[in-house]
Amino acid sequence: MKEIRKALIVGAGAIGAAVASRIFDSDPESVAILASGQRAERYAREGILVNGRRYPFALANPGTDGSYSLVLLAVKDYHLGEAIGEMRPLVGPETLVLSLLNGITSEEVLRAALAPNLPKERNPLAFMIGIDALREKGEISFLSIGEIGFGDEKNDSRALSPAVSAISRFLASHGVPHSIPEDMVKAMWYKFMLNVALNQWSAVLRAPYGFFQRSESAKKLLSSTMEEVVKLSQACGTGLESKDIEAVFTTLEKLDPESKTSMLQDIEAGRKTEVEIFARVVAEKSRARGLFAPVNEALYMAIRALEQNVDTSRRP
Repeated sequence: MKEIRKALIVGAGAIGAAVASRIFDSDPESVAILASGQRAERYAREGILVNGRRYPFALANPGTDGSYSLVLLAVKDYHLGEAIGEMRPLVGPETLVLSLLNGITSEEVLRAALAPNLPKERNPLAFMIGIDALREKGEISFLSIGEIGFGDEKNDSRALSPAVSAISRFLASHGVPHSIPEDMVKAMWYKFMLNVALNQWSAVLRAPYGFFQRSESAKKLLSSTMEEVVKLSQACGTGLESKDIEAVFTTLEKLDPESKTSMLQDIEAGRKTEVEIFARVVAEKSRARGLFAPVNEALYMAIRALEQNVDTSRRP
């Protein structure tokens, strides 16, 4: 497998721009942002502001001929279909793709949409964890970039697959923190559990990370929500246990107290949230297995109500 020389970032929001900035700091020629139309014109004119610095990232147009050896996908779930359409011309038969989207369904969607150019072995499972990036007034800022977790469903550090090895070498050489869990499916469900609890309650309570670090009552809300994910995971055979809930609180303590989850940022900005891939997925998958997830059922309705209130309040 050829060495990865350059990564294409699809989605220059908080996560995508943060990762792109880290790669750029190591080698400006090793990263490009996918953009077209007015967005491309704005990026070319103004750059992208990350931690107070304007980054003049190279730009790739969806209509550009040729393909990239690595694509890092970092859009919102509800923009996945549009992103697939734009990146399709740039995904060749040797392209590797990492989806940093939240949730547990994006890889399946990607592989189906981009077949046969994206077989399973070129699309390792992936997630972003521990990042506290904040997007406000056109600027992205972060204290902790967290890390990218990725790999095949099962990974042996002594015998990694060619794709996983190549991606690891590229990320390591460009200063992007990453890990390769032995049980990647369980690791993805762990991140899913964290998002289902922390993102959703932060949106409902309008609270930054520090609130959940300090409040014992808030921690109990997170625990009750994560317990429903653990029960679902056990029914699905994906490996979560009750003790994994405590690990989430360890992760929480490492985050900037003043920073906010992406879902809270979406609510405050009047944007659509990703509640469909969090509470709704937990509720529907639980019902399909004869389980009940009352906390997530309530969270789904509460967050949808918040979205609808924004829609109503902003109508002329």
